[in-house]
Amino acid sequence: MKRFVIALFALVALAACTGSRTEGLDPSKVPDDVRGDYQRFAHKCSKCHSLARPLTSGITDDEQWAMYVNRMRRQPGSGISMADQEVILRFLRWYAADLRRIQAEKKGASAPPAPPAPPPVAPSPAPPAPAPDGGGT
Repeated sequence: MKRFVIALFALVALAACTGSRTEGLDPSKVPDDVRGDYQRFAHKCSKCHSLARPLTSGITDDEQWAMYVNRMRRQPGSGISMADQEVILRFLRWYAADLRRIQAEKKGASAPPAPPAPPPVAPSPAPPAPAPDGGGT
């Protein structure tokens, strides 16, 4: 019985570890022209880390993505070929552009409206001229 409990615990722990590596985007939300690229990205990149790692990295610069994927490709056991790298980058470039679009929309929506321009101010009337001194004393 003790072995069964230990085996069950190990199985649950293993299932919990593998489940986190596959989280990512809903493929039905990815446009058709990059869906295959996303699937290659998900297959290759989830071998070493969760998909949340690159997807939540905040990278929106295409050059930074190129350096990132090139570094991952060179990791032992990554299984990412040069051809895979191009496919993965095509997806990540789309993803970065989509993030930039969403950020721009949020920025535009969250910006307070500009205050109305103040009404024009009429020039002040000239002060009255001093009364002439009529005087003789």
